[in-house]
Amino acid sequence: MIIVKIGGGKNINIDGICQDIAFLLEKEQVVVVHGASETRDEIAQKLGIPTKTITSPSGVSSVYTDKAAIDVFLMVYCGLQNKKIVANLLKHNVNAIGLSGVDGKLWQAKRKDVVYAVEDGKTKIVRDNFTGRVEKVNADLLWLLLNNNYVPVLCPPAISLQNEIVNTDNDLAVAVLAGALKSDKVVSLFEAAGLLKNVHDEKSVIRKIKKGELEEYLQFAKGRMKKKILGAQKALANGVSAVYWGDGRVEHPVLKALKGKGTVIS
Repeated sequence: MIIVKIGGGKNINIDGICQDIAFLLEKEQVVVVHGASETRDEIAQKLGIPTKTITSPSGVSSVYTDKAAIDVFLMVYCGLQNKKIVANLLKHNVNAIGLSGVDGKLWQAKRKDVVYAVEDGKTKIVRDNFTGRVEKVNADLLWLLLNNNYVPVLCPPAISLQNEIVNTDNDLAVAVLAGALKSDKVVSLFEAAGLLKNVHDEKSVIRKIKKGELEEYLQFAKGRMKKKILGAQKALANGVSAVYWGDGRVEHPVLKALKGKGTVIS
């Protein structure tokens, strides 16, 4: 089984990804997980509630998610982006079905009571942030769909243990999902050619990383790439044999990533 994670960038080649998934289904099962960050930011700006980010003391950035941000999240991720991807897969004769982590308690997360954010050089406590880390996956529901030839198309948010809707990190959620489904490969597509030694040089792709040495590459990770490294570490620890980071903007993004055209971690 392959889990294909589609980033939320504006220039991601959704049609090319869906075409590749249709091809892969002839050989193996596929689960899709997607983001929608660019569209979310655009809609949030239009609604007058722009997306805010916070940075942890360790330097990892994340979206500040109060109740207004959750409402935008639901509109864009579960509605707009999810249904566009489902419709595109249907166009390629893939029997896709779109679900969020809330539906059927697909992704259960432990909500963080507080998060720590660095602002103007000072660390402060944020209490009204609806975020959590996925700890449990409703694998029975997913297998029910997969065994009846549906392709699940999943997205945040998740549901907390107290049944609150919470934002969650997609890369870590994919790692837990991969472990629950015993997936052997994860393909993550975004707006870069892979992990870059120099973020300003698209040709500086790091082609291969040994899984035991992944932490050494945190020095090259900028912004959200740090979370991708943490997610890859967890996926490999959960039994995934290889994680592929590939360029989601090119023709045949999934197939090229699987051929090692981006960064392969194994």
